[in-house]
Amino acid sequence: MKRFAWILVLVGMTGSAAWAGPLATAARSVIPKETQQIICVDYRSLKSSPTALALKDRVLPPNLKEFEAALKSLGIDPDKELESLTFAAFRSQKSGIQVIGVAQGTFPAARVRQQLKTKKITGAKYRDSLIYPASGMNMSFLDDFTLIFGEDSALKAALDARDGYSQALNANQEMSDMIASADNGPVWSVLDSTGTQTMMKSALGEAAGLADYDSVKKRLLGSHYAMDFTNGVQFDLDVLTSDSITAGALSSLVKAGMAYRRMTTSSATDKVALEAMTVESNSSKLQIHFKTDDKKFQSLLQSDFFAAVSR
Repeated sequence: MKRFAWILVLVGMTGSAAWAGPLATAARSVIPKETQQIICVDYRSLKSSPTALALKDRVLPPNLKEFEAALKSLGIDPDKELESLTFAAFRSQKSGIQVIGVAQGTFPAARVRQQLKTKKITGAKYRDSLIYPASGMNMSFLDDFTLIFGEDSALKAALDARDGYSQALNANQEMSDMIASADNGPVWSVLDSTGTQTMMKSALGEAAGLADYDSVKKRLLGSHYAMDFTNGVQFDLDVLTSDSITAGALSSLVKAGMAYRRMTTSSATDKVALEAMTVESNSSKLQIHFKTDDKKFQSLLQSDFFAAVSR
């Protein structure tokens, strides 16, 4: 249980960090129905919070680095011209899990196209769209202020969804319902049932094996989290289950793991993280809350413990 406290806070960040805003129409149109997770990045909110910037620098994931590098290769400054960045991981029968990124901002398409022309980069036609190479990935315009990035097969799958050749996010009622519950905060992400089952097993660690987690995981339907930097750092995770009995059992399991760690840990950082967490069940939901002030959180970011669990 050594990693228990932090992994719940980091689970949506270490592989795909997120500071987010409402899901834009253009982004929604290109996300395939078979999406596993959606994460957004609101760069305007990010720039206004030193704590958020510190967290971004500490756990900046490969996907975000790659997308930022692609934008810079087109002459776009993410810190000044990017307003939002949306990531979507979706399942493909042929290629497994694939990821697309949708960037929106104040970068006029005409200027970006001129940059491409100057570099003698030409686009490949895909129906009515042009797909351009960009820093190891491909990209295409959705409109004058929106770009989509990804590997070639992921990009084409997204364009197929937009053009009606396959089903898009609106056909996935479960994910759409969770988005409606999550996207009103400055930070949010949604994760489907399969992803949620894996997340909770990882978060519970040894406790998952001791408590017959396999019998519980089948009743986990999805999850969403929100993170706010307005007054300190607040992280709220809701795990949706099939019934109140499952939510209560999962809540008891999480609390037991936290209590065990409090008794056995000698790490001051571990204790601070555990003290900042609360767990409860509310009807059919497991709810986990993490709240601390900016100073404590930034000190945790610099700790060896944080470095170990955020890999």
